[in-house]
Amino acid sequence: MKPVHRSRTEIIGAILECANGNVIRITEIQFKTYLSYNLLREYLKILIENDLLEYIEGERSFKTTPKGMHYLEVYNRMGELVVQNTYGKRTQKVTA
Repeated sequence: MKPVHRSRTEIIGAILECANGNVIRITEIQFKTYLSYNLLREYLKILIENDLLEYIEGERSFKTTPKGMHYLEVYNRMGELVVQNTYGKRTQKVTA
């Protein structure tokens, strides 16, 4: 199978989508996002530092913060706009 290269934004969106307001453990995020453990830890650190994800100490789990939910909404809306503009409109010929 050919490896799929994802942008940083796509990986962050995938991690936040996994949690999506629910409590989720690191292994479940890892399997759902197809990330290595070390790479996932780097992203989780970034997301926690930017208050997009929170770590729940007692449960050893993660949960999307309200700020993270807002990011996810905007990310999904942008994805919809790209799809609409790509497939919804015909491109016009430019005449010189």
